Amino acid sequence: MSKPKMNYLLFFPDEMRAESLGCYGHPVVRTPHLDRLAAEGVRFEQCHVQHTVCTPSRCSLMTGWYPHTAGHRTLWHLLRPHEPSLFRYLKEVGYRIEWFGKNDLYSPEYIREIVGEPNQADDAGKHLTGQGGHFRKDNPHAADDPAYYSFLFEPRGGDEAGTETAVKIKQAIDFLHSPQAQESPFFVYLPTAMPHPPYAAPQPYHDLYDPDALPELRPAELEGKPSFYRLIREYRRLDRADDALLKKIHAVYLGMISHADHWLGELLRALEESGLAETTTVIVASDHGDWAGDYGLVEKWPSGLDDTLTRVPLIIRSPGGAAGHVVKEQVELFDIMATVLDLSGIPAAHNHFAQSLVPQLQGEAGDPDRAVFAEGGYDTREPHCFEGDPQRMFGGIARDKGHIYYPKGKQQQDHPESVCRASMIRTADYKLVRRTADTNELYDLHRDPRELDNVYGKEAYGQVQAQLESRLLDWYIHTSDVVPTNEDPRGFPSGLERG
Repeated sequence: MSKPKMNYLLFFPDEMRAESLGCYGHPVVRTPHLDRLAAEGVRFEQCHVQHTVCTPSRCSLMTGWYPHTAGHRTLWHLLRPHEPSLFRYLKEVGYRIEWFGKNDLYSPEYIREIVGEPNQADDAGKHLTGQGGHFRKDNPHAADDPAYYSFLFEPRGGDEAGTETAVKIKQAIDFLHSPQAQESPFFVYLPTAMPHPPYAAPQPYHDLYDPDALPELRPAELEGKPSFYRLIREYRRLDRADDALLKKIHAVYLGMISHADHWLGELLRALEESGLAETTTVIVASDHGDWAGDYGLVEKWPSGLDDTLTRVPLIIRSPGGAAGHVVKEQVELFDIMATVLDLSGIPAAHNHFAQSLVPQLQGEAGDPDRAVFAEGGYDTREPHCFEGDPQRMFGGIARDKGHIYYPKGKQQQDHPESVCRASMIRTADYKLVRRTADTNELYDLHRDPRELDNVYGKEAYGQVQAQLESRLLDWYIHTSDVVPTNEDPRGFPSGLERG
């Protein structure tokens, strides 16, 4: 009897940062199911995304390409049918893709190729429905309240089984208990919403944590930061909000994570009950993090590249793999693609930059010299990239002052330099961020792990800065494009010869 192919389950909650989980060292938050999964599998201590916005990050995850390689920089430029992706590789060898959650990944033509069934494809295209309420009508603050644009909402109505995260996981559980799951192989993809803002959770999770009992937030109004730190606070009126608001935002964010953890526990229990745990690799990761009150900020920013945004959890439990192993060395989120292909015995037919983590799943260490890279922002020559342009998609946000994303689009239109192109290189010791029209950054991660003291341009770090800038340039040269692996005949096709 042949060995069954490996199944996969990817739990991919939106906007979940690593440092806010118990297994990553948070002293207060309760994440027992994530902690258990880490104890049963491999936890990657330093996994960093390639972009800190949903769509570009997911495009990198599926292709093994950096955002600049094929121009995936915005929320509305998704993977198109001419581009490779992990799910296409899996579909081509007979995998069933079960998708429960938001899209932010494939164009309409491509997603129907991948998902197949119209009802599933339509479901995958829905965005944040049923999570924390409607962005406008459920905002509990008066329009002139400094908290109006803070994303802090009231507790979500109804019971905890009615959130988007709960609904999607229950759908996945139904699939695991279905006859189709036993036919194998499958890839269950769960790109759920929580803890994406608005910051709101059902009780008891909304008020699960005492804001005053949490670790201190990173301070606001730091010297040496890019302009968007100040501008976001001004445009969202957060500069007029008191510290209690920011602390409550952070507490609710942690409650949302605990809610997601609870439903992960239900999912893992169903996997065991179905008898599929021994043939299923479980992966937990996220597309990027969230400020959640740190630096006096909320949500994220397209060119924000601090660790609260780039560092995400990566936990993988694979049958026959190591248990309780911690990989301290840096990896990149898109390594998931190469790892799944490696575990499945599928060779990639396109050039990419991801690295398989299968050796680490067997207990090996990572590469201590590996640098990780991320990028973001837009160039002024491409106005169609900026949020809030009245002539572009979602441009109406810039005209609707009642919309919670109004300040974001307005700021990008008023101050395009605050969302300029940016690139990051991070080693185990230092982080460098270069920007085209705003403040550059350099952090000594051993001395300053919370990234509070920007030492870019300081004489004591001149040699380090030069080395990192040279390495960043080399990275761009190596990854600036990909050459197709197939060839085209140089002659004319038969019948089209020229005399």
